[in-house]
Amino acid sequence: MTSNRKHSLLGLALALALGAFAGLTPINANADPGFQKWIAGFYSTAAKSGITQSTYRNAFAGVTDPDPTVLEKAQYQPEFKSQIWDYLDSRVNPYTVDVGRKMATKYGSTLRSLEQHFGVDRNIMLAIWSMESNYGAVLAKEEKLHYVPRALATLAYADPKRANYAKKQLIAALKILQNGDISRKELTGSWAGAMGHTQFIPTSYLLYAVDADGSGHADIWNSIPDALATTANLLAKNGWSTGHTWGYEVTVPPGGSAQAGKTRTLAQWAALGFARPSGKGFRLNSERAQLKMPGGPNGPGFLMTSNFFTIKRYNASDSYAIAVGLLADQLAGYGGMQQSWPRPSGTLDVKQKFELQTRLKELGYYDGVVDGNFGSGSKAAIAAVQQRIGMDADGEPSMSLLNALRK
Repeated sequence: MTSNRKHSLLGLALALALGAFAGLTPINANADPGFQKWIAGFYSTAAKSGITQSTYRNAFAGVTDPDPTVLEKAQYQPEFKSQIWDYLDSRVNPYTVDVGRKMATKYGSTLRSLEQHFGVDRNIMLAIWSMESNYGAVLAKEEKLHYVPRALATLAYADPKRANYAKKQLIAALKILQNGDISRKELTGSWAGAMGHTQFIPTSYLLYAVDADGSGHADIWNSIPDALATTANLLAKNGWSTGHTWGYEVTVPPGGSAQAGKTRTLAQWAALGFARPSGKGFRLNSERAQLKMPGGPNGPGFLMTSNFFTIKRYNASDSYAIAVGLLADQLAGYGGMQQSWPRPSGTLDVKQKFELQTRLKELGYYDGVVDGNFGSGSKAAIAAVQQRIGMDADGEPSMSLLNALRK
């Protein structure tokens, strides 16, 4: 085939695709012709995966331009940029533990049933639910949700680094819509297409989704049993070891931080001087574990067993998996960490963050939830108090501010 002939046929195919979807979207002053052309052109790829023209038209009806916030959000992922202690403070704290215990009571029978069926610790399921959607609270905030096909099309069209990922996920999302598992209106998720209470990307949904409540569809957006069962199914199919822990906090002997990243049996680690702060022994000395030092050589050590790496199949960040494990331990009643992180002087620990937020609330400057997270509302309250007492109004929490409010 000659080059000119090949280009002519490609042009004809694109013209036909554009014609088929010419009436897809209404006239919009913010419409992006390039984006609309991309959507029309992508149909041939979707069709090869079994997506019908009817499904495709329904999915993109009214979608005229890229999601304006998706690319902004794609630039920032807190688990890779926060200090480990700040990351954990915002996710493993009195608020997340209290809500988690209430959810454990509310969904106790469901959790017991899933734990028995899949062999996955119920507290791990709860901790992942907390991490992914704050026990579903995020799903009630429409401003944080994105229409999944539009979000993924945005990434495929405008983010070269994520284009291949987005195309694959977009086809999977269209299959979910075509299968009737969820309505178009409810097909919402994060900027990257993670969906429902436990934030499954579309391809993972197709692999692991479970209809636990017998509705006929695996509805991870509206059914807590379905969402938790889907989470347990993913962990079980990726090697979760029933009855085993995710890891241990350990004291590190002098020079022991040089062993970070190495894997030995727990008995071998114990012989080298690594021990649990509580003084208790390891449950299974023959189990292999890898040493992690997430806070650096002066911070606590962790001996991570195979279940830690199974949790990372959910999210590849060490910080994420540590948070899940620590929160699960507290939900189970094992208590929190016994060692301190090497925080810079003058910064607040999690208890002090809660105290500062509580004092701001008592003074009438803050009316949000006391959860240890310093978002825009908390920072505005801090700035107002700082200005009132003559401090630099930078809106940042600090030990000096807390001490001033204690007087």
